[in-house]
Amino acid sequence: MTDDGFYKSGQPISDAKAPAGPVEDRWTDRKFTAKLVNPANRRKKKIIIIGTGLAGGSAGATLGEAGYHVQQFCFQDSPRRAHSIAAQGGINAAKNYRNDGDSVHRLFYDTVKGGDFRARESNVHRLAEISTQIIDQCVAQGVPFAREYGGLLDNRSFGGTQVSRTFYARGQTGQQLLLGAYQALMRQVDAGNVELYPRHEMLDLIMEDGRARGVVVRNLITGEVKSYTADAVVLASGGYGNVYFLSTNAMGSNVTASWRAHKHGAYFGNPCYTQIHPTCIPVSGDHQSKLTLMSESLRNDGRVWVPKKGGDTRKPGDIPEDERDYYLERIYPSFGNLVPRDIASRAAKNVCDEGRGVGPGGLGVYLDFADAIERLGRKAVEAKYGNLFEMYERITGENPYDMPMRIYPAVHYTMGGLWVDYDLESSIPGLFVIGEANFSDHGANRLGASALMQGLADGYFVLPATIGNYIASNALDAVGEQPVAEAEERVNDQIKRLLAIDGDRTVDSFHRELGHIMWEYCGMERSEEGLRKALELIPALRKEFWERVKVTGKGEELNQQLEKAGRVADFLELGELMVIDALHRTESCGGHFRAESQDEDGEAKRDDDNFSYVAAWEWAGEDEQPVLHKEALEFEYVHPSQRSYK
Repeated sequence: MTDDGFYKSGQPISDAKAPAGPVEDRWTDRKFTAKLVNPANRRKKKIIIIGTGLAGGSAGATLGEAGYHVQQFCFQDSPRRAHSIAAQGGINAAKNYRNDGDSVHRLFYDTVKGGDFRARESNVHRLAEISTQIIDQCVAQGVPFAREYGGLLDNRSFGGTQVSRTFYARGQTGQQLLLGAYQALMRQVDAGNVELYPRHEMLDLIMEDGRARGVVVRNLITGEVKSYTADAVVLASGGYGNVYFLSTNAMGSNVTASWRAHKHGAYFGNPCYTQIHPTCIPVSGDHQSKLTLMSESLRNDGRVWVPKKGGDTRKPGDIPEDERDYYLERIYPSFGNLVPRDIASRAAKNVCDEGRGVGPGGLGVYLDFADAIERLGRKAVEAKYGNLFEMYERITGENPYDMPMRIYPAVHYTMGGLWVDYDLESSIPGLFVIGEANFSDHGANRLGASALMQGLADGYFVLPATIGNYIASNALDAVGEQPVAEAEERVNDQIKRLLAIDGDRTVDSFHRELGHIMWEYCGMERSEEGLRKALELIPALRKEFWERVKVTGKGEELNQQLEKAGRVADFLELGELMVIDALHRTESCGGHFRAESQDEDGEAKRDDDNFSYVAAWEWAGEDEQPVLHKEALEFEYVHPSQRSYK
């Protein structure tokens, strides 16, 4: 059946592994019913992991510790350079050290509500349960979390909550957590349980009898293409925010591992759900290739404002209090500056659209710490945010102790990703997907400080408990020569094709143009007219890419242009699917805001009757319409309501 000419409807799907019963018992029940692999047999089983960030690094360390033979790949020169290291503000956990009313159930509730009721209850409750174990694990590893005077770990608030549950290590939380996982991983490398392959990029999935049985990788130093086979494959390759070209992601972050798996039958869940982060340093010109995030933790003490009148070009210190609009505090008095990211981002866009933005082009709002410095003293503010203030000054040349920061929303995180069941297994048997690479847990909007929580929950606790069930349930023979040869041929053919074009446009020029289309028509606000325009522009750009792109050098050598070209080719296909997903979902929810679906106050207007489902997209072939499979969402404990933070 064809729907509106841009996709086809397929059969509904369900999460067959999700347990029934009380939500607080489901994870315990699932762990008990899962089959186990005894310790002696684990040494005979091989698992491939793609990625060494928080999800991949923690998974590799834990599976190695359990005795499995792990082969782990990353395109960086060291696991320590995975993009998880860039996370700043903190990691959520329902420890309730502040005794302010927090609990596992409240974290569960806040996450389902924060995701605008587009996440599975079972998965989110499991995440909330595991959150407390993560902190204990990391403290035991020596992660230097901030502490209070009495010695307990300190907490701060993040958007979308009214309690303090975010554990942090100054503004370097991701770095410290990644170093903890890295140390645990390297212990297993030293023990011989993990083989580590840095500077290797996965370019295809080896399939046999409908199962994932290995990967084809390219050595990024020598250009050698080589295959590795295993009993199961784990993708921990991060998100796809760089489809927008300008984002807060590291420049190497890409979708290639996930997209190549998608082409073999792994469904892609909710690709249009993109998070726009409200506190990024504004764009300064066309020379930029990425954007810099300023931690959401700054909204604890920083106050967001713009001048009340448009076109006010005075210095911020010259604008008196009664001529300032602290618009988040005015519109959302209950949460103020700590509203969720999607709401804060749209509010910033709205005041800038009204002509009240600050800085070059009027695309910025102030994040002001004057009140906090006066109340707490400069030393206390330095202790909390010193490295973030220093980073801001290095980039902008402006001192945030003396004048407000200027911030503006930017692409940051992708809630969509490969569809997985409760065991984190994709629609391809034997292919597991963890961390930001999967669609699970966050619904249509991720609450701040929950990415690190999900990555470590998946890697340290969920995957190690579920992948054994797959391995124990499937006695697999060695992989045949034909599937390996076919996968290598696909990779080599694409490399030859890219090198043979010898066109007149750079890879970056295509990437930048795609990013502009995506930001303009599938960014903070989407409309039917704009999305349909994007569906004309992207296929035309993709056609031009394969006719005009110029990739210099050879395949059998270090060739970063070739690396980029393969990644941009995948972004061009993913971008089209994101637009199709956004066009078919005619409601607004979380990070997906349709101009046609808003209430009289300009807030997102969901349509639960028609869109309370996960959109799981199936690849149907090049130039074929994708197939939509719907997974119905059911809510027993957190009943959908109009999300309000006022």
